[in-house]
Amino acid sequence: MTEPESARDAPDMTARRGRLTVYLGAAPGVGKTYGALDELHRRRARGTDVVVGLVETHGRSGTAHQLEGLEVLPRAVVEHRGTQLTELDVPAVLARRPQVVLVDELAHTNAPGSPHDKRWRDVHELLDAGIDVVTTVNVQHLESLNDDVARITGVQQRETVPDAVVRAADQIQLVDLPPQALRRRLAHGNVYRAEQVDASLSAFFRVGNLTALRELALLWLADLVDDDLAAYRRAHRIDQPWPARERVVVAVTGGPETDTLLRRGARIAQRAAGSELVAVHVLPSDGLPSTTPATIAAQRRLAESLGGTFHTVVGEDVASGVVEFARGVNATMIVVGVSRRGRLRSLLVEGNGPEIARLAGSIDVHLVTHEHARAGRRTSAARRSPLSRGRLLAGWVLALAGPVAVTALLALAEDLLSLPSDLMLFLALTVLVAIVGGLWPAIVSAVVGFVLLNWFFTQPTGRLTVADPENVLALTVFVLVAAAVASVVDLAARRASEAFRARAEASALAAISRSVLAGEDTAAALVARLRETFTLTAVALLERRDDGWRVLASDGTDPATTPEEASTVLTVDDTRALALSGRILPASDRRVLEAFASQVGILLTQERLRGQAAQALALEQADATRTALLAAVSHDLRTPLATIRASVDGLTSADLHLSAADRASLVETLADSTGRLERLIDNLLDLSRLQTGSVRPVLRATSLDEVVPLAIEGYAPSAVRMEVPEDLPLVRTDAGLLERVVANLVSNAVRHSPPGAPVTVSAATVADSVVVQVVDAGPGVDDELKERLFAPFQRLGDSSGAGLGLGLAVADGLARAVGAELRAEDTPGTGLTMVVTLPVAAPEPDGRRA
Repeated sequence: MTEPESARDAPDMTARRGRLTVYLGAAPGVGKTYGALDELHRRRARGTDVVVGLVETHGRSGTAHQLEGLEVLPRAVVEHRGTQLTELDVPAVLARRPQVVLVDELAHTNAPGSPHDKRWRDVHELLDAGIDVVTTVNVQHLESLNDDVARITGVQQRETVPDAVVRAADQIQLVDLPPQALRRRLAHGNVYRAEQVDASLSAFFRVGNLTALRELALLWLADLVDDDLAAYRRAHRIDQPWPARERVVVAVTGGPETDTLLRRGARIAQRAAGSELVAVHVLPSDGLPSTTPATIAAQRRLAESLGGTFHTVVGEDVASGVVEFARGVNATMIVVGVSRRGRLRSLLVEGNGPEIARLAGSIDVHLVTHEHARAGRRTSAARRSPLSRGRLLAGWVLALAGPVAVTALLALAEDLLSLPSDLMLFLALTVLVAIVGGLWPAIVSAVVGFVLLNWFFTQPTGRLTVADPENVLALTVFVLVAAAVASVVDLAARRASEAFRARAEASALAAISRSVLAGEDTAAALVARLRETFTLTAVALLERRDDGWRVLASDGTDPATTPEEASTVLTVDDTRALALSGRILPASDRRVLEAFASQVGILLTQERLRGQAAQALALEQADATRTALLAAVSHDLRTPLATIRASVDGLTSADLHLSAADRASLVETLADSTGRLERLIDNLLDLSRLQTGSVRPVLRATSLDEVVPLAIEGYAPSAVRMEVPEDLPLVRTDAGLLERVVANLVSNAVRHSPPGAPVTVSAATVADSVVVQVVDAGPGVDDELKERLFAPFQRLGDSSGAGLGLGLAVADGLARAVGAELRAEDTPGTGLTMVVTLPVAAPEPDGRRA
């Protein structure tokens, strides 16, 4: 067969990936396929090799008319459940190798047996081959919008396509119609058949539905265009915002005014459709948090509840960090609050609002006043001295006594040292005081040193006046340098203390998070760790019930039983709290305490989910057992019942004259079927008892001579052979239950053994155990099936209909109940060996086995 001329003349496109063009419809019937076919006609007129791979006309004459003049490839026929279905023939398209192919309905699910499960995967294969594809999809089939469409229209779309597939298209053409125009097209019969029009107009094609779908399509496409714009700005290094969309950035400080700012920003963003609310919190570049994580978490939840997003960035200062972030997200407005600094401090230090306005450039800045504006900031725990009380006391003593001691020393060496040397000694003393006692003792030391230098060592001595202007300058510089050095030393000590605390907190929280996520901790362990970390007297995890508080976990002496009894209370969630007893914790510890509470909440949630998962697994197993039981009982229990009914009818019928042999045969059949039914019911009852935990074994010293002969009773020696030595030690078990275990194993072995190959039951001593083996010469079981061997209703290829597949499941459950272990091994040669390992009974004080 010769290759088509168009395929031979087509250029080699294997070196590039094909281009994807998507006609995105706001609703069915807007004309996606018509537009795609129109594009194929235009490309064909320009000399491009185009074919129609697959088009669904849905009986629309206009769409069918557009196919005229275009080459349409035959479809692939797929057989499914006796029905012939047609799908896109991907190999035919690859063999034809056009430059452009039209593939309709991108979200379509292919028939089972097709090369790909979804049509968009077919399209990807064509694109990989270098063939350009034109396709269509409706907005309701986009994966991210599926739930929204279902809420709007009440119709859950079963066929969806991942958003990423459509977003990756080289070109997206939105096909849209006003709702009234689309309804007129529907009423004229241009979309559906006449009998479907009324139902469609009153259901899916209501004006509200079509308007909402239209808005979804426009917003989805706007997001895509916005991403393209951001990529273009990055590629061309454009820093200035382009106001293509209203995007409001709210500067979050963590202060009490943040809620007001977020709500004001949300109201501004709601004024224009498609606007976005973005909250940003700037973390100082030193990594030390300026507010508690709980506060930031609460503000994050508020931002998200208002429909916005929350971001945390690191910046040298708040103003520059906010402006850089706003430029990065192409913001059109920044919302910032009036500074909380007092009026005096505002004169010295400019607030963030004016600084952001100065740096914002073309971005609008909305300054919001609030009830905390100009109220002044409370002294935070971070501004308190990080030094201990002992160091502070030593610093004050050194600040007051040190200058006096240095003055006395300099007085003794007055002829040896000049004023510059005196200044250097006093400066060294100030630095030492700053290291020991912090900022304010160092300032006092510098002032006292200034006074002493002026009185004792500056001419004229004995007076607080200075004759030489140079000495005035030297003393002034001394005080300023001493204050500056003291401030730097104090700040370094403060930052070192904060960094050490932050590192300790991070290390503790990381250890807790790892243990919680790994499922290694319990609520009691976390409560104990909390008490040890903060050296508390007691910690209790409380839960509020209808009748009061209940202690879930506690550690320490005399833990609180209600929040009122505790020194400190931390809220875990709406119904649970941590009650801390002992010393009153400083506010600086609240951050770690809140993190502990969060971890406790996560742990409790994990425990609840694990419990629910266990319940769900148990329900799933019970449901699977019930389903399998119903399926098996419908056949396996009815078979012996039918046989019994037939035998009884034959024996009691007055119309039948049976010979003695026939009557004996019917009686034998009746006995066999009754025995089989009895065994099935016994197994079902045993399985039910095992699953409900009602089996109560009585363990005592037992000889296997009492168990094995009873288990194989009823089998001929040619069918079952027993090899149990008489000198075996006693085993600790329940004789009745162990007998059922061995009987079930023997019954299973006999059923699978070939004629003339007897089953062997043997026993032997191995270390401190006695091993019972039931050996058959049957077909055996593959290794991968041995794990399923002891599951209920597992026949593993046995189609004899001789049982429900419960024998081994019951044997395994009863073996566990009596403390034995049951496992399956291969019989050398062929067959299966069931091994029961029993513990040897402990000897009694007189030497006998107990």
